[in-house]
Amino acid sequence: MRSNMTVGQLIEELQRFDEDSEVRFAYNYGDHWNTQVAKPIRTIDSGTVFYSEYHRMDKVIEVDSDDEDYVEVIILA
Repeated sequence: MRSNMTVGQLIEELQRFDEDSEVRFAYNYGDHWNTQVAKPIRTIDSGTVFYSEYHRMDKVIEVDSDDEDYVEVIILA
């Protein structure tokens, strides 16, 4: 299983490309055909995520005193 990418690894990967190339975030649209779509990245910021059993993945949260297992990450949006 591959671990999560770090900022350093992302920088290293991006150095292979022309610096004027557009950057997009690809994801499954969720339709019947499992279409892959690519959304433009408009912002890069830090945020907090928490694993959601309901979603079966991390979800972005606002931290409050009750959260225990949250992780600070870089979010491309």
